[in-house]
Amino acid sequence: MFSAMNNAISAYQRVGVETGIESADPHKLILMLFEGAQEALAKTRIHMQHNEIAEKGQMISKAIMIIDHGLKASLDMNAGGDLAIKLQALYDYMTHRLLVANIQNNIEIVNEVNKLLSELHGAWKEIRQSNETPIAKNAAAI
Repeated sequence: MFSAMNNAISAYQRVGVETGIESADPHKLILMLFEGAQEALAKTRIHMQHNEIAEKGQMISKAIMIIDHGLKASLDMNAGGDLAIKLQALYDYMTHRLLVANIQNNIEIVNEVNKLLSELHGAWKEIRQSNETPIAKNAAAI
């Protein structure tokens, strides 16, 4: 019975994520990537605390994939100029640090990368808020 319930919940979550992705604008997709990487790192910390090595590795790999194949791949190196170059270097740094964290089972490194992601995520949110008109902000609140 519980297995059937878990399968239904998983299916519902997949549909919710897929629907969210289909209806999201590029800005929202980047926000979703930050959230996905941070969620993977939160799960990584839990697995580290419980000495669940395989699961820890899977979550670190997921975070690395999101950073490397999502956030880094979304950079427009031609239009982004110096900022895109610096973000690319920061994303490379994060993925390298996560590889070290996995090898050393080092939760402090995971926290470091999570803090960097959190700061970028917050800045990305502010970009959206500063670009919205007061009318759009009021409509979003309804």
